[in-house]
Order: sequence, then structure tokens, then C-alpha cells
Amino acid sequence: MTIRTTTVTTGTIVTVLMLSASLSTLAAEGAAQVKAASRPVDGIMDNSFLIEEAYNQESGVVQHIFTAGYYVQRLSGSNEEIWETSFTQEWPLFSQKHQLSYTVPYLFSDDGSTQTDGLGDVLLNYRYQVYYDEKTLRAFAPRASVVLPTGSKSAGFTDDTFGAQVNLPFSAAWGDRWFTHFNAGCTFLPDAATVGENDAWHYNLGASVIYAATSDLHFLLEWVGNWNNLQAEDGGQKHEFVTLISPGVRKAFNFANGMQIVLGAAVPVGLNRASPDVGVFLYLSIEHDFLGKNPAN
Repeated sequence: MTIRTTTVTTGTIVTVLMLSASLSTLAAEGAAQVKAASRPVDGIMDNSFLIEEAYNQESGVVQHIFTAGYYVQRLSGSNEEIWETSFTQEWPLFSQKHQLSYTVPYLFSDDGSTQTDGLGDVLLNYRYQVYYDEKTLRAFAPRASVVLPTGSKSAGFTDDTFGAQVNLPFSAAWGDRWFTHFNAGCTFLPDAATVGENDAWHYNLGASVIYAATSDLHFLLEWVGNWNNLQAEDGGQKHEFVTLISPGVRKAFNFANGMQIVLGAAVPVGLNRASPDVGVFLYLSIEHDFLGKNPAN
């Protein structure tokens, strides 16, 4: 499939603004029936962009997450433009203690001479809520994932091997308006195609600070750093450090039936030559009850 070089147009911005206005109208119609969050930090909890929070889904509530990131890389000399899209669905397993989820990525790449697109490697995830304090919102929920070799080989979007990933997210609220989140993890890919059929180890760190202006409007500053295992020019292996800082904003729309829709946008900026120069990140989350119980009541 041939793709066109993608840019963020005025029409796209207008569409997003119109969608936001429509959601605001619908949410306002049912606002009188929705319980207001007691603190600004309580209004939006599990809707970060590049960082993973330590809050599992509540019993009976499912979350659908759509993301799209557009990145431009010029300083490294690659002259590449990339769209990274994904769909994630999170389900509680019996209670908030256990959560199952999956992530399906789809990628587009244009280096000026070749345009490719295809499925990436799918993640199957299990997360255990080790600790959660409802008052301080301090939480720890380690995740273990299986990496499936579902990606497009022709596009180079796969390591062509089953793998494993572990991430350790920590979260906490500070007072009524501030959040912090921290991540640390690694990915193991045996006989990975990207390192000449050798074992690959990737490492990741991340942190974020979030300010809750109101219960439904939050401002985010996220940082991520990834040590990617690559094949060196001499045939050996090396780790390349890719790091981004990303300011963003998220807005929640709460409905009388308990559904919450969160829209978000951010501008990731690369901090070294190995990272994308700049990008645009878009986020959509839909959370709703699937057991016939209305959390708003």
C-alpha cells in the first residue's frame, strides 16, 4: 500500500475542535447527573500518553485507547517521517487486582525515497495491582507482556521472534492538583532479526509530572528514554539512546451513564541526534461499564 506524506492540516485541527465542542455539549447535557470529582486529581487518572500509570481498570470497566504519533527526523540525516498508531484495550480480570490487555500497533514510514506501512509486533499484557491507596493515589502495578512476531517483515516492523517485556510503573498524587509517574523496564527478544539473529535487550525509563487545573483538564510533561539494542557496523551489537520530552494536555468528557471520553494532544521533542526532532501525538480514550452497572449512580 502506498501512502502519502502526512502533515497536520488546518482541516485536521478544525475537525478535532468540532469533535471537542460536540463532546462538551453532550457531556453538559448529562452533567447534573454525574458525580463531580472530589479533587482535581481524581477526575482523570489513567490517561497518560508516553508513560504507563500504575492504576488497573476498576471492576466492570473497560478502556479503549487509540493513539497516533507523527515524528520527523532530520538532524540524524535520515530525513524520515513516521506515523506510529496503536489500539489498546484494557480489561479487569475479576477485580482491580488483575488486568489483561493487548496493544496492536500499525506503522507508516517515509524516508523520502521509500514509503512503507504495516502491522507492528502485538503485545499481550498482564498487570498486577500490588499496591493502591485511594487517598494518596500512590500505586505500584508491575506489568509482564508477551511480544508476538506479528509485524510486517517486508517493512522491517518486526524482530521476527517471540519475546518478553517487563515494566514497573509507580504513581502518586501530591495534594489535590499534582501527579507524578515513574517507569522502568526492559524487553528481551531472543534471536532478534534486527541484531543479526542474536539476543536483543532493550531498556526503558520514563517519568512525568501532571498538573490538574480542573477535574477534567490536566497539563502533562512527560520524559522517556530508551536504550535500543541495534546491530553495529562491524557486525557486533550496540545500544542507541533515544530520548524525548513531551508537553501535552488532556481533556475529559464525563457522561451521565458513567462513560468517560478523554482527548489529548502533545508535542514530543527529541533531546539528542538519535531521537526524532519533533512530533505531534494525539490520544483518544473511551472508558465505560460493561456489566450493566452505572458508576455515576
